[in-house]
Amino acid sequence: MSARPMSAAGVKGLSGAKGLAKGAVPGAATARRAPFVLLVVVLLGTGLIALLLLNSSLNQGSFELTKLEKQTDELSDERQSLQQDVDQLSAPGALEQRARELGMVPGGSPAFLNPDGTVAGVPAPATGRPSVAHAPGPLPPLVLDPAPAPTPSASTKAPAVPAPARPLTPAAGTGAPTTPAPGR
Repeated sequence: MSARPMSAAGVKGLSGAKGLAKGAVPGAATARRAPFVLLVVVLLGTGLIALLLLNSSLNQGSFELTKLEKQTDELSDERQSLQQDVDQLSAPGALEQRARELGMVPGGSPAFLNPDGTVAGVPAPATGRPSVAHAPGPLPPLVLDPAPAPTPSASTKAPAVPAPARPLTPAAGTGAPTTPAPGR
């Protein structure tokens, strides 16, 4: 088995013989590859467009996130400012000052009702004297009742109790029914 060198014409003859033997047309191999190449190009183009759309939507989301974070910071600062205002207004001195502006005075010693109906403590009317945390400024005039209250005599041992307020009655002719207070 000796190897014989072939000439270029011999090689052409062999390839030509194969092509003719199969009955294929020259250029048919590239025609079979065209749909595959087209499919790959379409897939790559579609993937590239999808990545571009994904990237732009992520950038848009990032801008929106930055905007919302800035808004959150502004609202947090506003909340802290409002909380400081509430803390200042709810301080004991500020509360007392606002109460005095409304004409309120510090209360006296409290009395409590026990469940069995007995009174614990001695009730005392409110006085116009300033409390410990006195706010600066003059006290408003104290007007409770235009009629002078009777002064208790020294022989009476009863504690000083303010006179009961006049009961509210409807004007004559209104026909509004009056209801008694519970327990009477």
